[in-house]
Amino acid sequence: MRSPWEFKKYGQSGIEVSEIFPEIGNRIDDFCVIRSMYTDNGNHGPSMQLMNCGHQLPGRPSLGAWVTYGLGTDNRNLPGYVVLCPGFPVMGSSLWSSGYMPTEYQGVHIQNSSIDPEKLIPNLRNSDLSLDEQKRQLELLKKLNQRYLQQANGQPQLESAVQSMESAFRMQTEAGTLFDIRKEPEKIREKYDKSDFGRGCLMALRLVESGVRMVQVYFGNFQPWDHHDDIRTHARLAKQADGPIASLVDDLKSRGLFDD
Repeated sequence: MRSPWEFKKYGQSGIEVSEIFPEIGNRIDDFCVIRSMYTDNGNHGPSMQLMNCGHQLPGRPSLGAWVTYGLGTDNRNLPGYVVLCPGFPVMGSSLWSSGYMPTEYQGVHIQNSSIDPEKLIPNLRNSDLSLDEQKRQLELLKKLNQRYLQQANGQPQLESAVQSMESAFRMQTEAGTLFDIRKEPEKIREKYDKSDFGRGCLMALRLVESGVRMVQVYFGNFQPWDHHDDIRTHARLAKQADGPIASLVDDLKSRGLFDD
């Protein structure tokens, strides 16, 4: 059965794009289109797992984990791998797992269903201790943990937990401002729409600009594109996604983030 929408070639590459994604079509030469991937399982969950982790079963490191493992992060105050989703996609956290690698490489999931950083990241601020007091507390914990690690001849899980706590502490210095998209000019915010996905794309721009190596933005909660009853619903969803994706590409280029 043919698609209810027309496809046409765009750009110098001549890649065919559906009419429901006109803005993406106009920028298709800026996209990396991978056509070599395939799966022998058509179910949503295993296919998502395969796309993100290279295998249908959970337990393997995700693409973001490998990227962060290989390239690190440009900002020690922020995670190297951030996942933005207003809820959870099908298969959940296994899609951004570090698998058999240390947990410091797994994605940090942020539910971007709000514009208030205090709601986006629970317990971002410590109401009982100042930053200096927290730092002294962490330094004491670090010394105790290092003493234990020397006695135990190393424990990767504990070492990863210590690094996660230190990263969480450092996030307090930047995350509150970084995740506050209200600090962007109104004309920028208008381009991204006021939907969860639009906010996610704008947050992704700010994260990449601040040195986060890998950012994934999921459209909606669970699997909103699963419309066996009426595929024409995709036109409405595509309209919500097309503009923010195009704006993200434009702003990444205008801020010099395509230069690398």
